[in-house]
Amino acid sequence: MKGEAVKPLKTAFILIVCLAVIGLSCGKNEKKQLEAKKLTVVTTLFPLYDFAKNIGGQYADVSLLLPPGVESHGFEPRPEDIVRINKADAFIYTGKHMEPWAEKILKSIDNRGLIVVDSGTGIKHIEEDGHDHKQGKVEQEMDPHIWLDFGNAQKMVDNMLEGFIKADAANADAYRKNAEQYKTMLSDLDNKFREGLASCSTKYFIHGGHYTFGYMARRYGLNYISAYRGFSPDSEPSAKRLAELVKKMKKHNAEYIFYEELVSPRVADTIAKETGAALLQLHAAHNITKEEWDSGVTFAGLMEQTLSNLKTGMKCK
Repeated sequence: MKGEAVKPLKTAFILIVCLAVIGLSCGKNEKKQLEAKKLTVVTTLFPLYDFAKNIGGQYADVSLLLPPGVESHGFEPRPEDIVRINKADAFIYTGKHMEPWAEKILKSIDNRGLIVVDSGTGIKHIEEDGHDHKQGKVEQEMDPHIWLDFGNAQKMVDNMLEGFIKADAANADAYRKNAEQYKTMLSDLDNKFREGLASCSTKYFIHGGHYTFGYMARRYGLNYISAYRGFSPDSEPSAKRLAELVKKMKKHNAEYIFYEELVSPRVADTIAKETGAALLQLHAAHNITKEEWDSGVTFAGLMEQTLSNLKTGMKCK
């Protein structure tokens, strides 16, 4: 009798164990299927990487084309980068003014199913007249740093969201929810800048680099002066231009001269020595260093650092 009573218990135990094993196996398979179905997204600049990572969430595998530490303006894709784009489901870039190489590369891509997102679509660019001394022509140059206006950044998120949904309609609701949450964060960041820069002793900030922060200055009513008149860090300021900046620093009693990430602060340092000013970094987030990458920095975190330094430099309450 005892033996007969034990048999059903054994059978039930074995059944439970089997079901558990099957459940674990199913769980692993579901996880593998989820990983296999992840959208593969390649982005060019760090802001786009951060935007896309937040929109995609668990459904996307987002990568950054720029290696950490590489300055973005002079970047040229390597053969392996082109292979990565060719294998991706979606490719996201800022626009032809920031990545002039993108359209040429895309013409050679074999992947006909690749979703290409120009995140700057519909955004009005700041323009500057650039004089070509060799040809005697005046050409219009567009400021590519559109993400530094957080209103523009929200439009970029909308453009990217469209690309995500086009590439993976099955997870459209999740992408929409993630995009809205990220836009709310950008709106909060915008308010922090507006409030933080509202009561400064001066509205001037002088930057010993290329013209990068025009969008940010325009949004918050600041007067921005850069050492390089153009939008490329490859240009060099003349001795006359440096003398003008030293004069402006003294005129506005500027105690700080700003420099940017991943570009030598040589010009800012020269001005600092002439005026007794201290150096402060403004991070435009084009790209990040290896140390920043390893620490998991975010676009919002970099912008809050920039806000903090702007408030110090312009003596904001």
